[in-house]
Amino acid sequence: MKLTLEKTTAKKLYPESPEWFRKVLTETFGDDCFKKKTFEDIKTFEDACEELEIYPEDVFNANDCSDEVAYKKLKVIAKAINQNWTPDWDNANQQKWWPYFKLSSGFGFSYSCYYYVVTFTSVGSRLCFESEAKCTYAAKQFLDIYEQFITIKK
Repeated sequence: MKLTLEKTTAKKLYPESPEWFRKVLTETFGDDCFKKKTFEDIKTFEDACEELEIYPEDVFNANDCSDEVAYKKLKVIAKAINQNWTPDWDNANQQKWWPYFKLSSGFGFSYSCYYYVVTFTSVGSRLCFESEAKCTYAAKQFLDIYEQFITIKK
């Protein structure tokens, strides 16, 4: 009897497995399969999709306009960079970071910020980050996608 194991299942089993089984998984799928990635390893939308084990073409539909495509890309990117961290909106003590852009004479990243005292809605609350470092990285690395999402091009 032969046991077949999908790569995604192997990744889920690896952290909780005994050492002898980790060795078997590593021999079968390779070291890179189980290497813990950092958020800086996410350099493209495709990297984010790979990290989340989704296909890029499954994210969009044919009727999406450019800002919708950009928003869907940013949702995937934020989830990958946050490494599946999700904000707890009931926890006022949890910092939630989002990039701030100034649109005056061009488009550029200005700074990262967070707010924790008062609840309010601002653009991008679904695109918040766990830390200032992750937020700043995403804003700078994916500036072109943020621009497509926020600005209107004629």
